Formats: sequence, structure tokens, C-alpha cells
Amino acid sequence: MIEALLLRLDAPLVAFGGPAVDENRTTMAFPGRSLLTGLLGNALGYDHRDHEALSRLQRRLRHAVREDHPGVPLVDYQTVDLSQPFLQGGWTTRGAPESRGGASAEGTHIKYAHYLADAVFTVALTLTPTDEAPTLDALEAALRSPERPLFIGRKCCLPSSTMALGRVTAGSLAEALQRAPLSSRAPQDERSFLAWWPADEASELPSELITVTDERDWDNQIHGGRRWMRRGKLTLQGGAP
Repeated sequence: MIEALLLRLDAPLVAFGGPAVDENRTTMAFPGRSLLTGLLGNALGYDHRDHEALSRLQRRLRHAVREDHPGVPLVDYQTVDLSQPFLQGGWTTRGAPESRGGASAEGTHIKYAHYLADAVFTVALTLTPTDEAPTLDALEAALRSPERPLFIGRKCCLPSSTMALGRVTAGSLAEALQRAPLSSRAPQDERSFLAWWPADEASELPSELITVTDERDWDNQIHGGRRWMRRGKLTLQGGAP
């Protein structure tokens, strides 16, 4: 049996990352390992310079995801000339001033940012080993009282409610999702929902193996890695909205 921490990712806009091709910043269909690592690290007060802590947290993280309410794909066309004088300064998330420099501060930048609008996802996650810091207790406490404001993928993706739902004990992460409460915005007449869970568990459930690229090289600040997950429908075992 495992103890899983349940999260509810509910926001007007979410962005789960994905392969970036030129100006296109895509989103995955579900939150991957690097996104959850960044979210939890932000709640704990880590920053991008804490390479070792973030890398270790990512290696320990195991998770499964249930789509309670499917999002509508949305593409935001963004353009800005960062060389304008009034854009040379900014503020960090800790309230300290910063300045732009290098090629990123020159010329007009164009980007197509991909989002999911009006989506709700439920996440079950655990850590291996369980007794190493940070523990599930520390993660749950940090989500309820984060060191910094939290966002789901990009800084404009602010959550609509508290993310931490509590704990559940189950035989697997897939089973934890089957027992997790359903969002009030999910179709209440449905009992089966699209989900993703680790490839090495619950293989008897109807599913297909898929490859995902959802890990981050925190030392070099690039995405990479390739691993297997299962995608299928999970039938709820209980849990009130």
C-alpha cells in the first residue's frame, strides 16, 4: 500500500509544457513530472539555482493524473519589443528589482503560447523513498502555505482554489485516483475518466502504453528524458464531489 497526496489543478488557464518548436510553446495533455517538480519546489521556496534539490525531488516523484474536466485548447499570440526603455527593468517574485540583458533584451519577440482553458485535473503523487526530506507532510504543508505565489505552468495560470486535497491510502496511484473526490465541475453522470499513470502499475486496467518527455535537466535548464506511462479510462470507486 502507498500513501498518496491528492492535488486539484483547477484554473481558468493551465499550461503543462511540451516540446518547444521555434516560437511555438506547446502544452502537454496532462501535467508531467517536471511541471509538478517546479510547482512543489516553488511552494517549498526553491528557485532555479537549487539544481540538486530540484533534481532529487524530480527523481523521487511518482504521479498519476485524472482529467475531471477537459480543457479547450487556446493559443495566445504574443509580441513585445523588449528593447524599449520602460521594459528594461522588472521585479522578481521575491520583490527585488532586476534588469534585462543579452539577446533576450533586443528586438521584437513573437511567441505562440498554448494553453488549456477551463480544465480541471486531479493528481495523485507519492515520493520514493518516503522518509527523505522533503516528505509528503512537507509538500502538503507547503501547498497550503507556499513560500511564493503558485501558478500552473506559467505565471498567468493562477489556481482557482487550494491545490492540496488531502491524502489517500491505496494499492497504487491509479487506485488512488479511482478513490479521489471528483471535481464539482466534472460531468456528474460520468463514472469513467481519462487518466495517465505509471507504466509499471495497474497493467490489468484497460490502457495503452505511451511515451512522454516530461523531465527537466535542472542544471542546464532544458527539458529532456523519455519514459513510459499508461493512458486509459479509470472508473471511480467512490468519493463525493
